[in-house]
Amino acid sequence: MTDAVGLSPSATPPSAGGAEPYRWRWVALFVILAAEVMDLLDSLVTNIAAPAIRQDIGGGESTIQWLGAGYTLAMAIGLITGGRLGDIFGRRRMFMLGAAGFTLGSLACGVAQEPWQLIAARIAQGLLGAVMLPQGLGIMKEIFSPKEQGAAFGMFGPVMGLSTVGGPILAGWLIDADFAGTGWRMIFLINIPLGLFAFIGGRVFLPAQAEGRTVRLDLVGALLAAVGAATVIYPLVQGREHDWPLWAFALLAVGVAVFGLFGWYESRRKAVGADPLVEPSLFAKRGFSGGMVLGLIFFTAMTGFWLTFSLYTQLGLHYSPLKSGLAGVPASVGMVIAFVASQALQRFGRKVMHAGLLVMLAGVLGLMYTLHSQGAGVTPWQTVPALLVTGLGMGLVMAPFFGMVLASVDAHETGSASGTLTAVQQLGGALGSAILGTVFFERLKTTDFAGAEQLTLWSEIAMLVAVFAAIFLLPEHARPEDGEGAPEGSADAAATVDVRKEGEHQPV
Repeated sequence: MTDAVGLSPSATPPSAGGAEPYRWRWVALFVILAAEVMDLLDSLVTNIAAPAIRQDIGGGESTIQWLGAGYTLAMAIGLITGGRLGDIFGRRRMFMLGAAGFTLGSLACGVAQEPWQLIAARIAQGLLGAVMLPQGLGIMKEIFSPKEQGAAFGMFGPVMGLSTVGGPILAGWLIDADFAGTGWRMIFLINIPLGLFAFIGGRVFLPAQAEGRTVRLDLVGALLAAVGAATVIYPLVQGREHDWPLWAFALLAVGVAVFGLFGWYESRRKAVGADPLVEPSLFAKRGFSGGMVLGLIFFTAMTGFWLTFSLYTQLGLHYSPLKSGLAGVPASVGMVIAFVASQALQRFGRKVMHAGLLVMLAGVLGLMYTLHSQGAGVTPWQTVPALLVTGLGMGLVMAPFFGMVLASVDAHETGSASGTLTAVQQLGGALGSAILGTVFFERLKTTDFAGAEQLTLWSEIAMLVAVFAAIFLLPEHARPEDGEGAPEGSADAAATVDVRKEGEHQPV
């Protein structure tokens, strides 16, 4: 079959084995980046839009938490199998399916009339995004030569950095501008042209691959992981609104038990020669297991920090959505600076992560002092120093995270380890909305917004101290080959995913 551009897509990797380079590879890169930008913006926008959404369509305080947690939880669950769907059915086909579904999900978000409709649409976005995003990285591996991969993957940094800084401003401006009376709905409707570009561009410019069908999906394992995650997140969000009934604690216990069953099932699957969802041997490695704990706590703390800061600035300080978005920009700038600087600091290994934690702690303490000393009259300009330092610290922790954790795994385990770590990153995002969002709203029962934010920041500090201790479980240095722009499934591919997500839970 011939594409509309007159190119016959090859069923084999266009850049492999001495073949001619794929003609449309650089155009294909921009199609893939459009999908990445869509995901990043949709991970960001609900923090700033949540108060306006709740005022318009109602819902309880848990609605605000579910807008973020539903998306990231669905993304975490979907990413476990999303990449393998591309291996089985073809990456271009799955990319287009994901782009179409994500666009329809965005439309459903934009026209939702009830909180449950919006939350359901957000979950659909997360699931379809998890089908779409892994395919882009896999296609890049195939269409770019090893020499070009560094430049191609290097495009993620500037594009995602610009999205991180500009996303909060764009979201706040769209809500305040209220085009044609759409208000907050425009933050989702703006995805429609981006999604159409990704879908049509995928059909025209991405190469087709033959259907491999060499790997069978571990559907039982995926179901167990989904049930375990959902039964942990749900009671953490809803338990507070029901005054912590017995069923909330029972569900938490069930969630822990299901994760234990998941581990047993994966070991059994590996023992009989089937393809496990996660390589069981990974958990015997201290560096990887410690990295999972570290990542889960860190991304929980990071997501909860930005959610509650955005709520405090809008509900407590009465900032407009645009003003709240602008208030968080210094942290985004700090993270971008840290990611650039981290390239020169790689030789210091995990010391960079420890230094980043200390810098981040200093920033959070500085923010606490600023909010307490200035009170209700605090301005965005007064929070700039503390947030800039906080963002610098975050970036110094995130930049080497994947490479450091993957340094402890064997080559044949890297693909499974990369996917698992990315899913943990998303699960941490869901837990951040659930745990620190619950701390914030629970405290509001007995105090004002300032008191709720102070308690949340103290909880943040406790989590960061735990992360500081967990860093000692990692190897002292990443492997020398990390950072070369390697194919998907390598440590570098994971690092690329990390760069893509560098601003995912920034304030918006």
